[in-house]
Amino acid sequence: MATVPHYHLPFLPSCPSSSFSSLSLLSFSTKHRSFKILCCLSIKESKNDHQIIPQEPTIPAKNSLRVVLAAGGTGGHIIPAVAIADELRISNPDTEILFIGTPNSMESASIPSAGYPFTSIPPVRLFRPLFSLENLPLPIHLIHSIIHSFKVLREFDPHVVIGTGGYVSFPTCLSAVLKRTKIVIHEQNSVPGIANYVLSYFAELVFVAYNSTIECFPKKHKCMVTGNPVRLSLRQFVSEAVARLEFFPQSGEEAKVILVLGGSWGANAINIALLNVYSQMLLEHKNWYIIWQTGVESYNEMESLVRNHSNLVLKPFLHSMDLAYAAADLIVSRAGAMTCSEILATGKPAILIPSPDVAEGHQFKNASMMADVAGTRIITEDELDSTTLGTTIEEILGDDALRAEMSERALRAAKPDASAQIAQHILSLVESSSKK
Repeated sequence: MATVPHYHLPFLPSCPSSSFSSLSLLSFSTKHRSFKILCCLSIKESKNDHQIIPQEPTIPAKNSLRVVLAAGGTGGHIIPAVAIADELRISNPDTEILFIGTPNSMESASIPSAGYPFTSIPPVRLFRPLFSLENLPLPIHLIHSIIHSFKVLREFDPHVVIGTGGYVSFPTCLSAVLKRTKIVIHEQNSVPGIANYVLSYFAELVFVAYNSTIECFPKKHKCMVTGNPVRLSLRQFVSEAVARLEFFPQSGEEAKVILVLGGSWGANAINIALLNVYSQMLLEHKNWYIIWQTGVESYNEMESLVRNHSNLVLKPFLHSMDLAYAAADLIVSRAGAMTCSEILATGKPAILIPSPDVAEGHQFKNASMMADVAGTRIITEDELDSTTLGTTIEEILGDDALRAEMSERALRAAKPDASAQIAQHILSLVESSSKK
């Protein structure tokens, strides 16, 4: 098999949701391959009417499973893809994995650093509103991207293509359809975007994070509620004491840590609100500590405005998120789908400030669901100021019983085995097709 070239690559926003009155499902046959899959993971199945019970297949090591993952644009698409890839390799170490993304993007840097081969295809960006002059070249760009991704798939010859969203997922999965390769997709948000809605007609399986999301897809029998795959490091549960020593060696047992996540690129509204209240909070509460991720684009400005303080760690981006989550008593963050899932998986009380700029109000819907299942507090950006933020932080950090209740509810709602479930179903899908 020829080696697929590696390239390097940006964050692109997730697609909006939409409804389609009539889209026909293309029928196609799948190329069969004779091998058996060995999977040593046991999975606790969630109870829902749409659950598919996987078999326990086997695969000889000499016949490696080949998987392509199409993910990009934002961490919300990339993180679950890497988690699925990790789980597939745990299940079958001989699995060959290739990630496809776009040039000069977040995935072009993060995927190789995660240890996976990466190649890029020309980007296809959808502008909003859908019927705008900016989208006139869209068909040409789409065809160009499909041709490139088809060449990559023809060379790598995967058994299955997994799409987790972003602009790269749509042309890659369409190429797989044309090549008659099985595809599966994963939807992280409570409401699907245009790409995943259309791709669901062709997908063998549609993995979703929430029960309510099933109603948004036309082929409900294909849907399976698994939750969002969270990174393996977060599921290994670093101890609070060890994590706090990493950030605050001087902190004692009475310390209370606030983790503020301004997003990968930065959330200006959160940064400004915290900027106007952090000093007073640390002055009034000597045992409070703040880990503040400003975002890459906001860091220089925040660093110039924030005074050095022994109880404050200021970072543009946190690479050791497992330690940051483990150290925290309270999280202040945007309401991206993956962040919400990580908050549940780590059982952390949270204050969510949904971004108003995300298509179709995805983040507000995510935050509302978090409020329902985990008692998470929501502050809209219109309501956000230093007083509102400071008061809400005081309310939660000042009430041990409330924090314990929020933590317990979050852990009950979490689906920590999502990546294992998804990997097992993918292996079962490929195994069943090889027997036909």
